[in-house]
Amino acid sequence: MNQRRGIAFALGSVLLVSTAQLGMRWSMSRLPSPEHWLGADFDLAPIAVVLAAILAYALSMLSWLLALRDLPLGRAYSLLSISYALVYLAAASLPLFHEDFSLSKSSGWP
Repeated sequence: MNQRRGIAFALGSVLLVSTAQLGMRWSMSRLPSPEHWLGADFDLAPIAVVLAAILAYALSMLSWLLALRDLPLGRAYSLLSISYALVYLAAASLPLFHEDFSLSKSSGWP
């Protein structure tokens, strides 16, 4: 067991799944509603981002399985929670997501 390699794969999985979540968030807000799919001429960029996000999810799963070869599940699983913070901070700080950042929202109050 190589703990350093396991942590690297686990953190790689966190980065991939965080990127995939942000990509899905961005693209889903830009896709037309399903009733407009057949007749509309729309931008293909959101579809490309959805496909890239699905690929990132798949690579994240592979990276997670490789991490579990070298790390105990308890240690690896605790690293996954970093993704929640990364996604929130990126969505709140990057202007393309138009998310509000407030102390009450950050603390979990409505």
